[in-house]
Amino acid sequence: MDSQEDRVCVAVGNDPQDGFATLAWALGKWSSHSISIVILHVPNNYSPKDYVYTPFGKLPARYISDEKLQIMRKMKEVEDDKLLSRYKGFCGKVKTEILKIEKHDQPLHKVLLDLILELRITKLVMGISIMKSSSGKCRSAISGSFYVHQYKPEFCELFIVCGGKLVFLRGATNEGFTEGDQGVMATKLKEKGSFNGWLGKLLPESATNERNLGSSRVASMNNDSTDQWEYQEKELESYFYELLSSNCGEKCPEMECDTLWNGQAEPDMPSGSDKIELLKIGIRKAQDVIQLKKRESKENAARRARAEWASCLCKHRAEELEASIGEEIAARADLKKELDTVKEEVSEVRSEVEDKKRKLKPMLELQHELSNKLQLSSLAKSHAEGQLEKAVTERANILRDIEELRRQRDVLRRRIEFCREKDAIGMATRLSDLGFNYKEFAAEEIRAATDNFSDRLRLKSACGWTNVYKGRINHTAVAIKLHKSVKGSSQEAFQAKVKVLSQMRHPHLVAMMGFCSELQCVVFEYMQNGCLRDALFLVGRSSKRRNRGLNWHTRVHIAAEVCSGLSFLHSARPKPVSHGNLNPSKILLDCNLVAKIHCFRPGWCHNQFNMQSDIQAFGTLVLQLLAARNWEELPKETIPMDRAAVQEVLDDSAGEWPLDVAVELAGIAMRCLSANKGPGTDVSMTTVMKEIDKVMKKANDLVARGGREEATNRCVDTEDLCDVPGVFLCPIFQDVMKNPHIAADGFSYELEAIQEWLRTGGDTSPMTNLKLKHKQLTPNHTLRSLIQDWSNKRSIILA
Repeated sequence: MDSQEDRVCVAVGNDPQDGFATLAWALGKWSSHSISIVILHVPNNYSPKDYVYTPFGKLPARYISDEKLQIMRKMKEVEDDKLLSRYKGFCGKVKTEILKIEKHDQPLHKVLLDLILELRITKLVMGISIMKSSSGKCRSAISGSFYVHQYKPEFCELFIVCGGKLVFLRGATNEGFTEGDQGVMATKLKEKGSFNGWLGKLLPESATNERNLGSSRVASMNNDSTDQWEYQEKELESYFYELLSSNCGEKCPEMECDTLWNGQAEPDMPSGSDKIELLKIGIRKAQDVIQLKKRESKENAARRARAEWASCLCKHRAEELEASIGEEIAARADLKKELDTVKEEVSEVRSEVEDKKRKLKPMLELQHELSNKLQLSSLAKSHAEGQLEKAVTERANILRDIEELRRQRDVLRRRIEFCREKDAIGMATRLSDLGFNYKEFAAEEIRAATDNFSDRLRLKSACGWTNVYKGRINHTAVAIKLHKSVKGSSQEAFQAKVKVLSQMRHPHLVAMMGFCSELQCVVFEYMQNGCLRDALFLVGRSSKRRNRGLNWHTRVHIAAEVCSGLSFLHSARPKPVSHGNLNPSKILLDCNLVAKIHCFRPGWCHNQFNMQSDIQAFGTLVLQLLAARNWEELPKETIPMDRAAVQEVLDDSAGEWPLDVAVELAGIAMRCLSANKGPGTDVSMTTVMKEIDKVMKKANDLVARGGREEATNRCVDTEDLCDVPGVFLCPIFQDVMKNPHIAADGFSYELEAIQEWLRTGGDTSPMTNLKLKHKQLTPNHTLRSLIQDWSNKRSIILA
């Protein structure tokens, strides 16, 4: 039961009127509390061997046959269940349980005390009328209630209700009284006297008179009427209760008479006037006894008349029952005939069943045969499943072997990459050495590398054709830039420019690899992803290299890398160097989207004004990275000043920008644009570099915590080799092959690469360095088909 609800136990009997009144009082008492009701049903405690309930009351069981006795007992149980259902329904939505008290041999008041201790009942509401069925000797309803009240545990609260009103017990006088709604005493109850007399005092006088009139009318009514018999039944039941109550509750006249005479101790024999007084007292007591006897004689006469009335009525009802029994005997004979008929039908049905069994026997044999075949099929299935499980296990082992081979392949690839990176680091170290002697290429080498400056190798940007050509020298991709022939320029000026460029070494400056004095051209490292301008403003156009935009994380890194390169130029010694024309077209991106500055002017007049111009140009570049629009397309009124304005101009193709990072970048850009334009606006690239580093660190932390895959992917070039199968790459060009051919060493090469290798006198394998047996080349059509399929699928994915 719920611990939040108070459990209230209500003891009720078979009297519906008293039971409903008791339940109504309990529900009204705790109407404002959350309670649950436990209905304790107290049955009439008559021994089933002595009495039985009949439609007109309780009669000795010896007058009823055993069969009828069983039927009547079942009827009584059904009536009790219906009454309990009515009690439960009367409680409405209040949670209700029913507990039936079994037939008991000891007095009811002791049974209730045992239940209080066993169930730990804290609140007990009891109708006083249930005590009238108690079998305790010489205990009336009031005395039984007093007993429970006196010996109950302290944790139990007892509420005795009579007629829907609370009864208050007084232990000193062994009496009780009920109070009305206003707290005024309504009825006074005493232990002495019969239960019927107490009931007459409890009810109003008018009700008592009506009851007496009703009793007199019942004797003269027609016994064949059902309504009359129901009324008589109630009167008889009430009469039997009075008899039982009077037998247990009233003292015998002799005891009362002895009490009157022996109320005081007999004194010593007096003399004279004292003797006269004693005689007078004896006379008064004798008169009281006479009056008492007269009242008892009147009561006995009334009881005798009522007993005769009850006897007559019971006799008449017994005759009716005998007639009913006779009718039932006749009906039983009819039922026996019907039973015989049913037995014959059952016999016929049995015969039909036997016939069906005979016909079913061949079908059962067929079922048995099919069952055997099914068992064989199950065995075959189990064997097949075992074979399948074995095949699955073998397949799993093969897959594990494949995974192991793949792991080993990945390890080998990582080793190859490590070696390549090691070689690249060594090359960068050599290039960074100020004492490095740059190679001066011959004009024939430059012309051979550019196919005599073929237009197909000429690099083109969004601004048009450039004077830069793509070439290959010693199997390395390079960019060859022709020195513009300006009137008055000389070989000395070119040599001075080369000397200055050779001294500029930084990870974010395009490195010079050599030069050609005859053709006045400079050989730079090749930047695979072109200029930043094309990557920002040509997204989604036909160029195959720029079909995806730069994500926000890559743009933050580009800003930091450009800032690093520009800060290096401004801090150069003996005197700083300014770029003079910093814009997205002067920023190149390698295969990993690392930004490098080029086209700075070594012989430019470097002053404070030029430095400020570079800082302002860098601020413009940062805004273009944020908005992916040209500076001319950003009017001053739309320049980001707050979070809302920044969010409005951000480039959607860069992904979901972290607003804090974007706002900080915009703030840095605004400070660069307003550099040295007033008091407190002094800005240097060293200061900007520190701020950019903080923003980049925050961006890296966001990517590390959020797992943004797009931020970690620094590759936008569709020709990036990070996810290209190694077998598709030419060992010489390190690029995806278009026309693979097999050489004498068994490796596949790009036709153009291996032909150049052989034409330049190479007679050893580029892979094994062993001498080639012959110089014949065989087309590898299978590998070419695989490369074409891979390229088509990749184009679909990137589209």
